[in-house]
Amino acid sequence: MHSAALITGASSGLGAEFATQLAARGHDLILVARSEGRLTALAERLAAEHGIRAHVLVQDLAEPDAARQIAGRLAARGLSVDLLVNNAGFGTCGRFEDIAADRDHDQLMVNVVALVDLTHALLPGMLERGTGAVVNVASTAGFQPSPYFAVYSAAKGFVLNFGLALRQEYRGRGIRVLTLCPGPVDTPFFEAIGTRKAAVNGSMTTPEPVVRAALRALDRDRGYVTPGLGNALAAHLLPRRPRTLVAAIAERVTRKVLSPAGAVPRPKEYAA
Repeated sequence: MHSAALITGASSGLGAEFATQLAARGHDLILVARSEGRLTALAERLAAEHGIRAHVLVQDLAEPDAARQIAGRLAARGLSVDLLVNNAGFGTCGRFEDIAADRDHDQLMVNVVALVDLTHALLPGMLERGTGAVVNVASTAGFQPSPYFAVYSAAKGFVLNFGLALRQEYRGRGIRVLTLCPGPVDTPFFEAIGTRKAAVNGSMTTPEPVVRAALRALDRDRGYVTPGLGNALAAHLLPRRPRTLVAAIAERVTRKVLSPAGAVPRPKEYAA
């Protein structure tokens, strides 16, 4: 029996690339997102190309009971998960008062609450089987406060610390936990956030090398990985204290997302 990987936000971007590379490794797939058409097309293609089974679960992760809904459907189909990839997420940017409160609320539901709830739902089964892995997708934004990305960077900081803490809890118990902290990646994230200026360092990579680096790090049981030399240097060498100074320096970098009127274009629905 093939091991099964559940990937959230699997319809595009990093999620679709995780599905592609994991299918090539022989994993069965459970693809989760809101876009049934794109999920089904991806599932059918990967099943045909790699001889694996690919299941589709349509779910909006902003809903409060999203993880419970997913867990119930997994149980009904008799599916167990050996690898959980908490990839789904979106961001907001601009002045905090200009961002719709419900937009930031949904962001936290997807980026934080659903991630924790799914881990709660699926990790006990991994423990019972004595093996499993969790990959949480954070961001280089999680290493420091980021003005004009206040909620996004705080959420990704949570994901980073949550992942590192879980890794220490489950070392020696058969469970690997990796946190992926990429810099800007050319995905629909920037359509959802409303501006490509959100790539504040001015450069992007593509999903393929990011996912390849993540899976290599998971194979080596690393705690976290920051793909790309420039991203890694920024993550490891920049000072983190005093925190108010770090935030002030970050503001000078991130203010470029503001338009002359002080806001960013209206974002689209988050990609899923």
